[in-house]
Amino acid sequence: MIRRLYVQVVESISVTAAPESDGADREVALRLATAVLMIDVARADHVFEESEFDSMLRLIESHFELSSEQAAALVNAAGEKADDMVSLFEFTQLLHKQLNETEKARIVSLLWQVAYADGRLDKYEDALVLKISDLLYVSRGRVMRLKHDAQQNV
Repeated sequence: MIRRLYVQVVESISVTAAPESDGADREVALRLATAVLMIDVARADHVFEESEFDSMLRLIESHFELSSEQAAALVNAAGEKADDMVSLFEFTQLLHKQLNETEKARIVSLLWQVAYADGRLDKYEDALVLKISDLLYVSRGRVMRLKHDAQQNV
């Protein structure tokens, strides 16, 4: 099972990194990686509340400009990937290589918003968002500003 997941992720990254791959494949891989990380943050406190799910759907719809059906399909696919996930590295590495600093900061902002979706920040959610932001090479100062912004919007 771990081997199968690893092969799927490597194939996804390889397709995305190939120069001849089209923009649609790249966008699908980036959306899926982002959604997997969002689900992982929502589940970090071992409680996946409806408010977190609703917030995640809304954030995915607005960030990726998707319909509610497309967002739900993306969350379902990401949920399956997150269930089998062994490491964050494959997903964060894909995002790090494909996105610029502003786009990576936007991903971190989404993660903070998911973490605060239930009205409070759990220590496990906090630690996970910090770990992901480190893997995306987003500066700690910027991460703390994004955290503060998300907290203010609760």
